[in-house]
Amino acid sequence: MANNLKYLTMAFLKDFKTFLLKGDIVKLSTAVIIGGAFGKIVTSFTNDIIMPPIGLALGNTKFTNLKYVLKDAILGADGAVTSPEVAIRYGNFIQLVIDFIIVGFFIYWALKAYEATQKKEEPKPAAPKGPTQEELLIEIRDLLKNK
Repeated sequence: MANNLKYLTMAFLKDFKTFLLKGDIVKLSTAVIIGGAFGKIVTSFTNDIIMPPIGLALGNTKFTNLKYVLKDAILGADGAVTSPEVAIRYGNFIQLVIDFIIVGFFIYWALKAYEATQKKEEPKPAAPKGPTQEELLIEIRDLLKNK
């Protein structure tokens, strides 16, 4: 039993190591890390560059604070919130949609640039056409006739 467990553990570790060191997994994990960092850059670009002028145009408000209140908060006698407000926070949603569009735009252009750097495979010339089966049979017949 102990030998079987040791064997299974060693086999699992070997398979797991092979899985982790495959090129696709390494590339995928690298892409996830870079994508996360890129997402932070885009979020900062949206929050710090794009949204302030939009907020200014909307009357000096922070865009993420835009909401439609369905039910106001209920305050107790001591001023503490006993029931929080219920609201549709459409400003935050719109900002996230803008983030998504910006990320999509930059990824589109990054992929276009990547595709442009890839070596394009030239179509291989078609293999020379050989004789048909009938032509081979005729040739064999003629060779047999001549013997």
